[in-house]
Amino acid sequence: MTVRTRFAPSPTGPLHIGGVRTALFNYLYSRHHGGEFLLRIEDTDRERSTDAATQGIINSLDWLGLERDGQTVFQSTGMVRHAEVARELLAAGKAYYCYCTPEELNREREQARTEKRVWRYDGRWRDRDPSQAPAGVAPVIRLKSEREGETVLEDLVQGSVRVANVELDDMIILRSDGSPMYNHSVVVDDHDMGISHVIRGDDHLTNTFRQIQVYRAMGWELPRFAHIPLIHGADGAKLSKRHGAQFALEFRDQGFLPEALCNYLLRLGWSHGDLEVLGREEAIRLFDIADVNRGPSRMDYAKLTNLNGIYIRQADDERLTADVLERLAQRGNLAVDSVAAGRILALMPALKERAKTLVELADSAAFLARAVPLPMEPKATAALTPETRSMLREVGAALAGTDFSLPAIDAALRGFAERHGVKLGQVAQPLRAALTGSTVSPGIDATLAALGRDESLVRIAAASV
Repeated sequence: MTVRTRFAPSPTGPLHIGGVRTALFNYLYSRHHGGEFLLRIEDTDRERSTDAATQGIINSLDWLGLERDGQTVFQSTGMVRHAEVARELLAAGKAYYCYCTPEELNREREQARTEKRVWRYDGRWRDRDPSQAPAGVAPVIRLKSEREGETVLEDLVQGSVRVANVELDDMIILRSDGSPMYNHSVVVDDHDMGISHVIRGDDHLTNTFRQIQVYRAMGWELPRFAHIPLIHGADGAKLSKRHGAQFALEFRDQGFLPEALCNYLLRLGWSHGDLEVLGREEAIRLFDIADVNRGPSRMDYAKLTNLNGIYIRQADDERLTADVLERLAQRGNLAVDSVAAGRILALMPALKERAKTLVELADSAAFLARAVPLPMEPKATAALTPETRSMLREVGAALAGTDFSLPAIDAALRGFAERHGVKLGQVAQPLRAALTGSTVSPGIDATLAALGRDESLVRIAAASV
């Protein structure tokens, strides 16, 4: 059997982090078994579905590196097929026309709510002759759900879950206007797409029992189901914007690497011994859906940030430089050109050691793309006293006589400190302020080398005035 999984989001908004983890688990499971991972956009809610949300989902999956097999399937294009299956069930006596009006059912729901009891459709049209239908009422088609016994789901994550069939009323599969209902369309699509494993959030567990009824009525083989727990905030409440970023591209904009985010989400509810940092190939090799925990997970943004720092330190310098340049260009007040690119690339090995996000990395590199006079942070301004400005003029003269290699820069600064009887830090700190506008930067010799002779001397001179 070829393992085929699918990710099936509704395009009504940005891709939520919970959806990202669901997509990741589907991807890893299919790849682990040498199978296929498909994308289906469930866009039958035409009022709420948007092209922008669809593109956002696709962009998110592309950014995360979750490659799909085959063409993206749009559920709306299968509505004729969904309706055909509903009518097949009707013709086979496994579904029936229901002539209840929406107003009639709404009154009954409200009465049940008032009486604090669960309302279920009572199947009043299940065995009635359509000749008794009231005039002017367009019927819906309802599935004849099983009434005796129970439905047992052997879930790959939740284990054995049982529901008494009496709790499953005859659900609508085709509306009065001929459009199919969600729980019916999903089954037809999964069957037609050959989906072998349905991996989704455990908030779909109730839907699964209803969908099983459609599979059985059609005589179709059931896929294996795996319902993964939801992601909560650190306080155990439903994840919301008060906890932090919620959507995939929010994490991108906040400076997280996609491989770090995927690594973190993989470990959120799944584990393999003490392994914390797992690359994509190792994750594919090790992942099994049966190892996913049953309980909900809590999002720990601090842990994600620390993990992101590890990935940044391991990342290719040219890739990081390209990302930093793009972020700096969006700020609009910096000279993001080939000169700045060369400086940033030269200093990247030192810059990335301190950064935990790409935003932090861009902030720390911004001085390399600035022109004189530099904006000065308050602490940098305080470091540039009349005495240190005078000293900087002499430091500039000492540096001007070197070839500006790292050894030559280091020797010039140490020699200057020794001749003047001061500590190297007393030279480096005002020099750092002059070069960067800040009191925090990579090593002063590496900073000077990245800026180059001409730019370094211009900045030192400007700060010495």
